[in-house]
Amino acid sequence: MAKHIFVTGGVVSSLGKGITAASLGHLLKARGYKVTMQKMDPYLNVDPGTMSPFQHGEVFVTEDGHEGDLDLGHYERFIDENLSRESNFTQGSIYKTLIARERRGDFLGGTVQVIPHVTEAIKERLRRIADQSGADIVISEIGGTIGDIESQPFIEAARQFRKEKERGDVLFIHVTLVPYIAAAHEVKTKPTQHSVKELRSIGVQPDFIVCRSDHEISDKVREKIALFCDVRPDEVLACTDSPSIYEVPFGLHDQRFDVKVLERLGLPERQIDLSPLRSFVDAAAHVEHDCDVAIVGKYTSLPDAYLSVIEALHHAGVYNNTQVNVHLIDGEELNDDNVEEVLGSMDGILVPGGFGQRAFEGKICAVRYARTHDVPFLGICLGMQAAVCEFARDVAGMPGATSAEFDENAEFPVIDLMPEQEDVEDKGGTMRLGAYPCKVAPASMAFKAYGEELIYERHRHRYEVNNAFRDRLAEAGLVISGVSPDGRLVEMIELPDHPWFVASQGHPEFKSRPTRPHPLFRDFVAAALDHRE
Repeated sequence: MAKHIFVTGGVVSSLGKGITAASLGHLLKARGYKVTMQKMDPYLNVDPGTMSPFQHGEVFVTEDGHEGDLDLGHYERFIDENLSRESNFTQGSIYKTLIARERRGDFLGGTVQVIPHVTEAIKERLRRIADQSGADIVISEIGGTIGDIESQPFIEAARQFRKEKERGDVLFIHVTLVPYIAAAHEVKTKPTQHSVKELRSIGVQPDFIVCRSDHEISDKVREKIALFCDVRPDEVLACTDSPSIYEVPFGLHDQRFDVKVLERLGLPERQIDLSPLRSFVDAAAHVEHDCDVAIVGKYTSLPDAYLSVIEALHHAGVYNNTQVNVHLIDGEELNDDNVEEVLGSMDGILVPGGFGQRAFEGKICAVRYARTHDVPFLGICLGMQAAVCEFARDVAGMPGATSAEFDENAEFPVIDLMPEQEDVEDKGGTMRLGAYPCKVAPASMAFKAYGEELIYERHRHRYEVNNAFRDRLAEAGLVISGVSPDGRLVEMIELPDHPWFVASQGHPEFKSRPTRPHPLFRDFVAAALDHRE
């Protein structure tokens, strides 16, 4: 039977519960245990697929096509496991399921309540991921902050879940803020005390307390927290700010966090192998080169909107012994008059995914600059569509070429709605989602990167290259370097007479790992470094 670990947060949001949970997952996997992870989100949206990236950050897509919380990206990168739609669920999805059952009459006229019905539905999701993954240990992060009214059903469900299990099968980790008060020159434990008091008031005693701070947590501070929160001093862990999120597992390992967790779960310690991540962190700290890469998008005021892209660039940079300096460029403000000033010093240009017409012309401008100035270019999803539109306009003689998403009456809709999407009305969870196969053309830049003819990338889109213009684009010199196995869908394009110009309809960033960078990002950064030198 799987062991379960619940990770909660207190005092404020954005403390790093996800990184803490993922770091513990990495440590436990490095000891030979099969680990899976799960995020429970308290909002009423069914999933984050229709939420603004300005509010929520990126939408992470799993292999099986689930649109999930961005923490799933952290989980996959830290434990190097492909997660599934069972790895993320919201309060909205729970309510949606229960209401559908109530409408069918499944409850035989009974009153449907938070307790026991909502909590039982949550516990069912906990059991399901354990059964389907076959994991030894399931780590479940409960979103939100202790004291939030919307997260209470999840805490109550976890409390009941622990009560139903054998002693040692379930434990709770509470991540909390220990702020530094500059005027007093000391860190303060009172917020942590109040947070734990709130957690205990709803029936949950944490087994471990992880203290987030930008200052050192002394033994004296640990002892004070332990005294007031009813844990031992060695069950109070310090998690101070690190130069890199990938250093967090080592800080927790130095405090024997993984050993203590296994001891509480009644599992043997086993040998640990942290050498792959250690090599990555050491290499990142001693890179000898640097290069500048522009990400031209429209959600640039919130870097988390492009979190996986930025991480993938970081992974590829370390592989290439290079510090990648990422510059977020607002496509709305980019035009032919300022493009030289903004992009002239860049060694690589990346246009990521997105939706809507806003900033699209700026992305076109960025593509044009990369194409005409031999600057290495990587286009992702809408970035590929922008590259096709720019090529159609400026090379293939189709002025005004655009996407039917923006102009249904365009003369040259080189990007069009996929036929299977025509009758779709609901926006949430209805796109082409998840991993799909792609045949890569031999002798292409893409084939050189991947090293194989059949690859899989995760997708999230409704629009594709319009086959009515495919031959015309190819005749003008656009190389279609990747197609679906049936040849119907254009999955990748590139330019032959260019140092490195590749675009993918899929989202390669979702599959990049610290110790195994994605091939397209790896070669893109290598090309950017060559351009700089």
